[in-house]
Amino acid sequence: MKLTIAELAKILKGEVIGEGNTSLINLAKIEEAKSGDITFVSNPRYLPWLYKTSASVVIIDKGLIYDKTKIKNLILVDDAYLSFNKLLNRFSKNKISHFGIHIDSRIHESVQLGDNVSVGQFSVIAPNCKIGHNVVIMNNVSIQENVTIGDDCVLYSGVRIYDDTFIGNHCIFHSNCVVGSDGFGFAPNELGEYIKTPQLGNVRIGNKVEIGSNSSVDRATLGSTIISDGVKIDNLVQIAHNVNIGKNTVIAGQCGIAGSTKVGENCQIGGQVGIIGHLVIGNNVRINGQTGVFSNIKDNAILRGTPAIDERIFKRSYVHFRNLEKIVSDINDLKKSNDNNN
Repeated sequence: MKLTIAELAKILKGEVIGEGNTSLINLAKIEEAKSGDITFVSNPRYLPWLYKTSASVVIIDKGLIYDKTKIKNLILVDDAYLSFNKLLNRFSKNKISHFGIHIDSRIHESVQLGDNVSVGQFSVIAPNCKIGHNVVIMNNVSIQENVTIGDDCVLYSGVRIYDDTFIGNHCIFHSNCVVGSDGFGFAPNELGEYIKTPQLGNVRIGNKVEIGSNSSVDRATLGSTIISDGVKIDNLVQIAHNVNIGKNTVIAGQCGIAGSTKVGENCQIGGQVGIIGHLVIGNNVRINGQTGVFSNIKDNAILRGTPAIDERIFKRSYVHFRNLEKIVSDINDLKKSNDNNN
């Protein structure tokens, strides 16, 4: 895509500083950008690159402070990161192309296929499934019985969808993720042996959900494990049986959420967070990486540490922890001084 700085500013509803007629061709990182490239700065840590980059234009937050005598061409916007993200979508070529039904795939005669569906080599779709329009199912995908998949979904190679799963529209499932596997349910008998608890429920996934590679969403024991509209799940995440994830919540890699916990809407859960079962996490909650959550959380909380506490309290406590050796030494010196005085 070719356009000028002025045309780009119009698209982004930004203000041009410098030359507006320069032609633009490509998007690039600010450290690697060349003439003809578009890049951006939203983090103050990258401001030094503003003066060194070879990019033809830099998209920058209006609120950032910079040396105006050293700049080249800029486009001032309210949110440079969001603007650049829009450009990535605009510039990107569709990597997913429809390729039809491969001769080596296996689709049961009872399956309902929408228009323009693609099914890759060695993929299997079991009886009584319903596949929406414009769905792309790549190689080696397994879809068990009674699965419903909405329109415009993409299932990458190696995805496994267990029986009775319901999936909405515009969803993306990355390689080797598993949806609908048995929840971790066992009951000890009188001999101390663990007897499997049958998992009779299913998984229900809303619209515009993305699940990363090697993540698992377990089916419910009874009822449904629910992943609501707009949820984004990173790689290597475990969602246990009967968990309910609210709309537009994002979950980073290596998180684990135990059974029957309910997570609210618009939450941000950092990497390696662990949440025990049967909790209620409020809306708009932010949980920093490696936090361990053992109790219910109210709306709008920001948490850190294990067990999880308010981030502000954690930061104040951490100052004392870093100085703990000196604090203990000072206390011992005071005790000795007091003993000597007595």
